[in-house]
Amino acid sequence: MLLKEFRNRFNKELSEVFPQTEIDSFFFLLIEKELDLQRIDLVINTQLSISEDKFKYLYNALSRLKSQEPIQYILGETEFYGLPFKVTKNTLIPRPETEELVEWIIDEAKREKRKEKNISILEIGTGSGCIPISLAKNLANITISSIDISKNALAIAEENALLNKVKVNFIKQDILSTKELPQQYDIIVSNPPYVRELEKEEIQPNVLENEPHLALFVDDNNPLLFYSKIAELAKNHLKENGELYFEINQYLGEETVEMLSEKGFKTELRKDLFGNNRMTKSTLRS
Repeated sequence: MLLKEFRNRFNKELSEVFPQTEIDSFFFLLIEKELDLQRIDLVINTQLSISEDKFKYLYNALSRLKSQEPIQYILGETEFYGLPFKVTKNTLIPRPETEELVEWIIDEAKREKRKEKNISILEIGTGSGCIPISLAKNLANITISSIDISKNALAIAEENALLNKVKVNFIKQDILSTKELPQQYDIIVSNPPYVRELEKEEIQPNVLENEPHLALFVDDNNPLLFYSKIAELAKNHLKENGELYFEINQYLGEETVEMLSEKGFKTELRKDLFGNNRMTKSTLRS
């Protein structure tokens, strides 16, 4: 089959599900990964043909896209903070908002020019490992550990650390049952589950039907469950002038700041690029 013929079929079958710009993006991501072809190749040679095996791969990808499976899971990879990451249905797909949290931590760490020879960081709820790996790649002289309850997610995170040639100490642990952390840290950071059940109707089907609910949702009656627990641990396990960073539910910014204040933290609330309350930086009041 000619590749241009398959592209026509691809466009037609997805036209009722996605806008054309997104369809084009999917198509070129797939042919780059599977056929090692760029957009310009189709312009130069309109008679490119694909083998039966390649056609089967592309047709399977088309079928999965029609069912609104995320392209990142189909490709098995994505990019975060300029770095490659493997992703599976055991991990959330990293979001641009989380990149902003990572950038905030990096900027603050570099601006403060810490006197410590080594910065110790703990990340809680690692998923694909995108936060600790990006920090390890962009900050010198750090020791970083990361906790997750899912052994499958941790396996992917470990692969991603190897892929990006950084060292992260991954730990399988349920943070909600944790009473003590292993040591004192300069920075603790977490992007825990924060979507309330009542917000499910706002979630796109491709997320709701594919991404791990364990990493997404919390009970409506206790939406700050993870934040409260992590803040309580941070009170006793942050070094002097240590910092606690969270990615948060955009609808619960004030409630999150109030909870942190009650636990003795002074907190800065920051908006993301979409103008939503999305992240906090907290330090213990002296």
